[in-house]
Amino acid sequence: MASTLPLHLHQVGLQREGRWILDGIDWRVNDGERWLVLGANGSGKTSLVRIASLYEHPTRGRVEVLGETLGKTDVRTLRRRIGMTSAALAAQFRPSLTAHEVVVTGRFAALEPWWHTYGDTDHERAREALGRLGVAHLAQRTLGTLSSGEAQRVLLARTLVNDPPLVLLDEPSARLDLGGREQLVLALGELMLASDAPATVLVTHHLDEVPPAMTHALLLREGRVLNCGPIDEVVTSWALSECFGVDLVVERRRNGRFSAAAAG
Repeated sequence: MASTLPLHLHQVGLQREGRWILDGIDWRVNDGERWLVLGANGSGKTSLVRIASLYEHPTRGRVEVLGETLGKTDVRTLRRRIGMTSAALAAQFRPSLTAHEVVVTGRFAALEPWWHTYGDTDHERAREALGRLGVAHLAQRTLGTLSSGEAQRVLLARTLVNDPPLVLLDEPSARLDLGGREQLVLALGELMLASDAPATVLVTHHLDEVPPAMTHALLLREGRVLNCGPIDEVVTSWALSECFGVDLVVERRRNGRFSAAAAG
């Protein structure tokens, strides 16, 4: 019987061309938890979030999302209850779409506004989501004319348009400059601390872009879970050194943000 957790992966493995990209992943995300997934390039982070977002089927194991089991549910409907953004998803939108059109497509987890019919309530939800991210004034600007930071906040607004109980963010600050990254980190921090904040998973390999509101962390190395649990117990100098294969010193600054640098 499926659990009612936002996300539960049980002994999940993913094999490609004879190689296990992910192997033996056991992971639970509870309501209200905000998870950081850290790992070096090639550790399996993107594969993990593609499985969690129902865009990839594992080779083995069980995936339960919002009380439904992958393989026994209509993923097209279930995806509407998941807020999801990634660099790969962002690249699929036409640059000529307006910010409002991009956000409203999130109502049906679509890529084009002409695929579905939208009512007044749908458009109002899109306007509210843009407002929460501070980009309501960009509603009629086309995606191709926005700065990378503005576009990323529009895509983040899209994840919220259905008030989803689960949000998955796969390296949302990729391709952002320092200013855009900091604006995004601040926006994420505010959203995560809201009283109605959904369970959230943030995937990255940059520790310095992690909002201080994160509660838990999972470290991936070569497709396996290296460490998993409350963030202050997991994000340590020893654990990150093992995770990235470099001798690192990890610190948590007064503002709650983490930093990591090579030892010595």
